[in-house]
Amino acid sequence: MIAVIDYGVGNLFSLSASLNYLGLNNVITADKAEIKNASHIILPGVGAFKDAYKKLEDTSLIPVIKEEAANGKPLLGICLGMQLLFDKSYEYGEFEGLKLIHGEIVPIKDYIGDNLKVPHMGWNSLKITKPSPIFKYIESGDYVYYVHSYFAKTNEENIIATSDYGIDLTGAASRANVYGTQFHPEKSGKTGLNILKAFSEIK
Repeated sequence: MIAVIDYGVGNLFSLSASLNYLGLNNVITADKAEIKNASHIILPGVGAFKDAYKKLEDTSLIPVIKEEAANGKPLLGICLGMQLLFDKSYEYGEFEGLKLIHGEIVPIKDYIGDNLKVPHMGWNSLKITKPSPIFKYIESGDYVYYVHSYFAKTNEENIIATSDYGIDLTGAASRANVYGTQFHPEKSGKTGLNILKAFSEIK
């Protein structure tokens, strides 16, 4: 069972529909017991970092997410959900994150030329920089779908894929059993479905 965490932000139903299409048992939930009983956890998210973290706090889900991650359960953060996995964000201020992957969330506009638009939105090819279980069924050059104005600035050891947008933006990151994709697998066609399938197979 995959627990898709419901804390008031995220494309929950398109994500659940993708998992259903793959025949993967899943539940959209904010129930701690269901999250603990799940084999895998997905933390989706859209919107602003500060608001999303506050909603996680309000639902009292932060301790259970950290506990399950510490216990070795596979955890996948998607888009804003990935950004929440990091130490802190500089989106409209400075705010603490879940600290499951070391690094900071910073504005794209501070690192690219004026000729490129922000948000970084649409299809972009993925360059796999490090082998990862979530890339079992895809390869470098496959296209994924992004919508974001901030990106993860982190140590090279945490980056498993990038996409070129003036600079090498962090497309996906991982640390032990914790994974994050800045792009939306549920909007990324067959490539995204293959990433979700591979994630579900991580033991």
